[in-house]
Amino acid sequence: MSHEDEIRTQQHALWNGISGQAWVDTQALMDEMLAGFETHLTGQVKTIAPRALLDVGCGTGATTLAASQAMPDGHCTGVDISAPMIALARQRAEAEKVTADFIVADAGTRTFRENQFDMIISRFGVMFFADPVAAFDNLRRAARPGAHLHLLAWRAPEETPFMTLARRTAAPLLPGLPTPDPDAPGQFAFADADKVTGILRAAGWQAIGISPLDMDCAFPAGALETFLTRLGPLGQVLPELEASKRTQLIKALLDAFHTYVQDGEVRFTAACWQISAVNA
Repeated sequence: MSHEDEIRTQQHALWNGISGQAWVDTQALMDEMLAGFETHLTGQVKTIAPRALLDVGCGTGATTLAASQAMPDGHCTGVDISAPMIALARQRAEAEKVTADFIVADAGTRTFRENQFDMIISRFGVMFFADPVAAFDNLRRAARPGAHLHLLAWRAPEETPFMTLARRTAAPLLPGLPTPDPDAPGQFAFADADKVTGILRAAGWQAIGISPLDMDCAFPAGALETFLTRLGPLGQVLPELEASKRTQLIKALLDAFHTYVQDGEVRFTAACWQISAVNA
């Protein structure tokens, strides 16, 4: 098995297992926290007014459904590797009476029809490809000439300390907690703007633009423990801990995040890149 295939296998297991189910269970929380990014992408959709749009790493469907409502004369397709997340996205589309297609697949290797889409978007769904250049080449082949690419990705972890505080707090209590590789697929894999530019250029995209986007995020303070214990790397580790160790860790986490709690909400600023390109 190649290195890329190993990564794909790991990502498939992760997002079809405990991590994917955690996103399903916390869908309302995550949609509220990331609502500003959904609004941002919807604004881009309204500006371009595409006829056919692909949402990469669509998760439980929030951005796909919002984009679909922003383009009444067009059609949206969401794609994600996570079967449980796509199942919820389909349920939401049916409940909201939104016409959209949802596909369980790796967008980096999925065989799409050529020249199918005139816009491709993603809210934090493109940093996990095993072979990013091949993946974006694959997406470009699915895009029509002149199609627009609009992506959101995280900048460096130190620019959004909220997103790494749980790991930093847990590290002394969990010595075996793995340290993330910044060059490996993961949340901060697109932190280096020059690296992202190189990936897109090598994949044949042109008119590449990358600029910083800072977004204020918030969710109810009552959901903080759920956020800390279900999502991210600790969501995979905590279920295996003995009760006393788990209680100790949760207390340490809540104490560490207390500074982010204001007026009944957890508030932080997310430091991201807004990435654009054209299939010329």
